[in-house]
Amino acid sequence: MRTNFHIKRLYGYLLKTYIPLFLMTFAICLFLVLMQFLWKYVEDMIGKGLGLNVLGEMFLYAALQLIPMALPLSILLASLMMFGNLGENLELLAIKSAGISLIKAMAPLIVLIVLISIGTFFFQNNAMPKIQPKFYSLLISIRQKSPELDVPEGVFYKEIEGYNLYVDKKNRETGMLYGVSIYDISSGFQNMAVIICDSAEMRMSEDKLSLIFTMHSGQQFRNFTEGTESVNTSSEFIPYARESFVTKTMTIPYDDNFNRMEESVLQESESSSYVAKNITQLKTSIDSLEQFIDSVNISDRKIMKNYTYLSFRNSYPQNARDSLVQLGSTIIKPNMDSVFASKEIQIQSSILQSAYSKAENNGNDYLFRSMSKTNTQRNINRQWIEWHRKFTIPFACLVFFFIGAPLGSIVRKGGLGTPIVISVILFIIYYILDNVGYKMARDGVWDHWIGMWFSASVLLPLGIFLTYKAMTDSVIMSTDTYVSFFRKLFFIREKRNYTIKDVVIEEPNYFEIKKSTDELTQEVSAHLQRYGKLAYKTYWMDSGYDESLTSIKNNTESILNQLSNSRKPVIIEKAKEYPVLIKYVRPFSAGSALAKAVMYIFPIGIVLKMISLPFEKRINRDLNAILKLNEELTEIMNNQQRKIAV
Repeated sequence: MRTNFHIKRLYGYLLKTYIPLFLMTFAICLFLVLMQFLWKYVEDMIGKGLGLNVLGEMFLYAALQLIPMALPLSILLASLMMFGNLGENLELLAIKSAGISLIKAMAPLIVLIVLISIGTFFFQNNAMPKIQPKFYSLLISIRQKSPELDVPEGVFYKEIEGYNLYVDKKNRETGMLYGVSIYDISSGFQNMAVIICDSAEMRMSEDKLSLIFTMHSGQQFRNFTEGTESVNTSSEFIPYARESFVTKTMTIPYDDNFNRMEESVLQESESSSYVAKNITQLKTSIDSLEQFIDSVNISDRKIMKNYTYLSFRNSYPQNARDSLVQLGSTIIKPNMDSVFASKEIQIQSSILQSAYSKAENNGNDYLFRSMSKTNTQRNINRQWIEWHRKFTIPFACLVFFFIGAPLGSIVRKGGLGTPIVISVILFIIYYILDNVGYKMARDGVWDHWIGMWFSASVLLPLGIFLTYKAMTDSVIMSTDTYVSFFRKLFFIREKRNYTIKDVVIEEPNYFEIKKSTDELTQEVSAHLQRYGKLAYKTYWMDSGYDESLTSIKNNTESILNQLSNSRKPVIIEKAKEYPVLIKYVRPFSAGSALAKAVMYIFPIGIVLKMISLPFEKRINRDLNAILKLNEELTEIMNNQQRKIAV
């Protein structure tokens, strides 16, 4: 009962620690992805006179639409920070010392993440089909909004459709424009009009559908080409109309209103309707589109079968359609070249023209059908992508938790330093993999389920591996582990470091050491005699090699530990010369089922055996060195005993 009480208190403590941390990291991650969205679309928003209500609504929909991207990153970062803090403050060590395993301590958080994942699924399936049409319709409306008029000085302004404006100077206080040139090409280049005036005023009409220019002291030139088609005019002379004015008012169509696009346009569009559908609607739409493609394929096969250039043979006998031609009541073997050559030149030309025309028409028809099927297949791919995305995002939340929590317990670094660096690196890898899979699925290079689950399939084994390592108290994040690995990989010998101790609690018993050394010499000699040349079958099946090598290593270390207490420099120096035996490298335990399977699979077993040869040679050299050093050590100890006796 008391144990259960403590476990409940632990679970409550973990939840109270994790939930605020998760909410904080979620807010930070959502803010970051929202800023990324702002930098991406900032050019579409600035300079258009949008109201705060429109911008606020845009950012609200953008934030809701970006929740699925921010959620996995926030779970990863919160898990890393929390378990890193627990490890750094030795709280995780206290939990394990109380007999509570890591996976048991993670139980309430696993339940919480599962609930968050389920909530994410329902958000993706029920809320996103309503949010995305609002978001994209508002974004398209903002993009189509005409920019706010701000005519620069000394530069042609081309933002008004069909008109180019040039202003020499501008009074920003009164809004008066000086040295104005207006090029009207709204009726085509041939009917272009040019207006030049000393000054002009520009204002928007009350309904914001047109610009009103009031121009002073200027002239207008307009090409006069209407009604002159029958007049024979040279290219050097084009009639035009010229008009001088003191004051002239001109109205230019310019819609400055914010016209919001209807959401139904996106929902009814075939190319973008998938953003407004849940999984049931997506599956129904996919089935109907696939049936459409199947019907088009059946129709194409029928057309290609019935309208080939030899389709007239369909009435011939089944077994003679490919080799016979019927002339009247007689069936003969055709010679198409001779039949064609017997015709007159005009008939030959007519035949070739007719054949070419039919081939071109058929080719265009098949090309159009092919493009229609390609567009439909692309639409199917997008619908499948959206269908899978409703499952992959919740699953990514689970995967990132099982990466972040074990990695935090291994790294044992809390705060915002190391966890942020690791989280960003892992999320970048996930983002790249997810985009690669998305594009491959969208273009039909990979099957839709392979592309959309590609990132999860890569990161899931990493989560399982890290969870296993964290449960077994692995030191995979320790630099000493990797230094030792590369030392073994490149055969860099590890040196022993013994010094004469100032205080020795127990003096070495040289008589016992000499006896242990003789026993070690016999053990090493027996090992070399039996395993000096390791046969292929022995390598995979005999577990005695590893047991013998482990025993030699333990006995050697026991002797050297006793010698390290010696006060005699010559013995200490000799102990330093002993090699450090490496652990024998074999992918599977000898005699195991996997070892037996690999042994009989050619050439995997042989390749692995060949890779192990350098390790075998080094071990044999070290064992021979131990034999030699044992003799020298025995001689030194005998000399020391003689001196003591004298």
